[in-house]
Amino acid sequence: MDAARFLDLVAGKLAATELLFQQRLASDVPFIEEAGSYIAAGGGKRMRPALLLLAARLLGHDGEEEVTYAAVVELLHNATLIHDDIIDHADLRRGRRTLNELWGSSKTVLLGDWIYSTAMRLALGHGNVAVIERLCDATLRMTEGELMTLQRLGASDTTREQYLEVIDRKTAHLFAAAGGIPAIIPPVVPAAVEALERYGRALGNCFQLVDDLLDFSGERDEMGKPVLSDLKEGKLTLPLIAVRDRVPRERWREVEWVLADREFRRVGSDRILELVRAGGGLEETEALARRFAAEACQALAFFAPGPAREALELAPEFVLSRRS
Repeated sequence: MDAARFLDLVAGKLAATELLFQQRLASDVPFIEEAGSYIAAGGGKRMRPALLLLAARLLGHDGEEEVTYAAVVELLHNATLIHDDIIDHADLRRGRRTLNELWGSSKTVLLGDWIYSTAMRLALGHGNVAVIERLCDATLRMTEGELMTLQRLGASDTTREQYLEVIDRKTAHLFAAAGGIPAIIPPVVPAAVEALERYGRALGNCFQLVDDLLDFSGERDEMGKPVLSDLKEGKLTLPLIAVRDRVPRERWREVEWVLADREFRRVGSDRILELVRAGGGLEETEALARRFAAEACQALAFFAPGPAREALELAPEFVLSRRS
């Protein structure tokens, strides 16, 4: 699917968001300035800002406020990525060296804190306390999700329910906030807030499921990171959880070896990929992602048909078809 079909309607606002995002990464502290420029040059999907801007368009907003909040959401997202890469000891993201790989964890953890504080300070400029509360709630849920992930690191018995709870907190809540924030800009329509948050949450879960699916089915050059990187980090995701009870015990032991070793030393990655494909883990994960995509579109039934609703209806299909 051509991404332009999803983004064209808010292209001007998205460009203004990108400019504000880059401006807020500037600093008179040399390290922050250098690292901020590196972040800005790295690009990204900008899914969360696009969602927020389309929701604002759907509700008839046309001002600076939605651009501000779109930049805030992207700053928050980048702050969490920085912290995630430090925790995971990741050395690649989007095909480029991570900040912690370039500058070490001590500097970059503080940079993540600085970006988070910068985002919240920017959001305060419009004085909408309800928006600040929603952003804080999303951040709390993301942090809880990361802590839950760390608690189960290396565990081979993670259940489907535990996995879904983690991705809901780590990913879906920020998508929900991005969808719902424009409805908190006066005049507030509570039913619209509920519908857009439901849409964003379903889209966020779909996005994370596709992300986890691509960890098994994507190409390194497209993904910008090695395949099966989650497993090497000790994380069990749905494509493997789905096949655990369908494979012989001796084959599942190979998964446990990777979780314990954090490398493919006793078993090759091709063996794990074969296990997932033979057990139908990829198909089950994709099917669930499609159910969340359908749930997102159903949430839009509250709104009258129009270009913004049509663009939001395209977003789940765009997410499902992405390759990186």
